[in-house]
Amino acid sequence: MINDLKKELKGLENLEKAKILQGFFKTGKGQYGEGDIFLGIPVPEQRSVAKKYDLNLDEIKELLYDEIHEFRLVALFILIQKYQNADEKLKKQIYEFYLKNAKRINNWDLVDLSANHIVGNYLMDRDKKILFELAKSDNLWERRIAMLSCFEFIKNNKFDTALKISEKLLNDKQDLIHKAVGWMLREIGKRDLDAEENFLKKYYKKMPRTMLRYSIERFPENKRKFYMKK
Repeated sequence: MINDLKKELKGLENLEKAKILQGFFKTGKGQYGEGDIFLGIPVPEQRSVAKKYDLNLDEIKELLYDEIHEFRLVALFILIQKYQNADEKLKKQIYEFYLKNAKRINNWDLVDLSANHIVGNYLMDRDKKILFELAKSDNLWERRIAMLSCFEFIKNNKFDTALKISEKLLNDKQDLIHKAVGWMLREIGKRDLDAEENFLKKYYKKMPRTMLRYSIERFPENKRKFYMKK
């Protein structure tokens, strides 16, 4: 079955789009996506392919460890489907599998399209200590997983963990983390503006500019100018 999936994806290859994506996802030497290979398949098409397959965890792992980006993303889409249809025992197994292989969820779209659906969902009413450990990881993608997993909590109007992890990541050196934190703060603000602004008033002078810009993107111009003056 896994060979059929790979064949189907390769049949959708678009070399022109692949070249664009390899630039967009920073695959050059020394960049965060160094060595990542793209087939140039739009995400909706990848989702459609994923819906056709029910792979076991060993097969999903094989895809996750492939150098082709779309193989890894489709693996995650299949994993999410599997999680959503699982009983509690299998959900725990999938959650643990995700974290064990987190270093292969190694570009921002892979994290953003999966972390909240599995890690965030599983931890909704559980101890969230693991997210604070991930937030301290030397691995960029594990830190982004820590932040993006909080999206599931935010969508359920639970902001505390996201705010605490945002605080932990204020001094992160990576632009991709600045963007992730700013995005999650903005999502909090959509639901509870006071909660976001209480955080901003405390930290906006310390926040990296990208993080701050992302977090205040939806504010009125006069309020944006206020926060950007520091």
